Amino acid sequence: MTQILRSDNAGVTQAAALLRAGALVAFGTETVYGLGGDATDPRAVAAIFDAKGRPRFNPLICHYASAGRAFRDVVADRRALRIAAAFWPGPLTLVLPRQPDCPVASLTGAGLDTLAVRVPRHAVALGLLQAVDLPIAAPSANRSGQVSPTSARHVLDGLQGRIAAVLDSGPCEVGIESTVLDLTGNVPVLLRPGGVAVRDLEACLGPIHRADRHEAAAAASGLRSPGLMVSHYAPDLPVRLNAESVADDEALLAFGPPPPGGRCQFQLSPSSDVVEAAGRLFEGLRWLDAEGVRLGAGRIAVMAVPDSGLGLAINDRLQRAAAPRGA
Repeated sequence: MTQILRSDNAGVTQAAALLRAGALVAFGTETVYGLGGDATDPRAVAAIFDAKGRPRFNPLICHYASAGRAFRDVVADRRALRIAAAFWPGPLTLVLPRQPDCPVASLTGAGLDTLAVRVPRHAVALGLLQAVDLPIAAPSANRSGQVSPTSARHVLDGLQGRIAAVLDSGPCEVGIESTVLDLTGNVPVLLRPGGVAVRDLEACLGPIHRADRHEAAAAASGLRSPGLMVSHYAPDLPVRLNAESVADDEALLAFGPPPPGGRCQFQLSPSSDVVEAAGRLFEGLRWLDAEGVRLGAGRIAVMAVPDSGLGLAINDRLQRAAAPRGA
């Protein structure tokens, strides 16, 4: 049963404790209610996708109590500093390169080298973020494909029993999602219009490129700019799917009891738990790519993962990884 917590000091303290323990807590912001989880905990992040029934591992927005805290995890250039000073706290998300020592789980950013960050303009949300003292990944607190929630009741309508608690923060002031601005290239790119008007951003930054539908769809599926290949998620080593055995010159991405052989292996989940596997997927591909090359492996063999639950999202990424280069 999902708890409803009041937005007083006791409720915020309890919500922060739940988040630090790896549980999911929905909370209000000035835009919509977010489904929060510890962004540094791969299993908590995977649980967000599971609760939402999200079919793909789209990058999630990390919420912070201050710009200074956010910029410890991402690389902020002069444009980012200027725009943050003007619009944070507020309904603006910035996509920036990850810091080399960024503690945020790879799954939070869908395995990319970038991270979407924002500082909300909502007293309860800021109080929670200060209390938990962690980056909190928080997409909208609704089942995938449903209308974004702007009240605690909306959250419960879709997620009752699927999350630990809702911090009832009252109705949302803005009622639409944050504006998403990509600052990873030479020209700022608007990936999603939202609570901050583009004209106000341009008054601060100068011309901003508006992503067309193709670009926006690519960004939404984890491809943050146009023209990226289907094999964007591929490691350097070729990938073989649905492996029932492993050759001597292969590295194995295991799911459940592994077959013998291979140069090395990375276990996604010994108990065949798709939530655990989702949290370890990108880490496993990166590790096998490096360790497999070091040990002379010529390919990564991947055991079958069922399409049930998060298995659908896992297989979406694995199929991208196995796609022919240049696809």
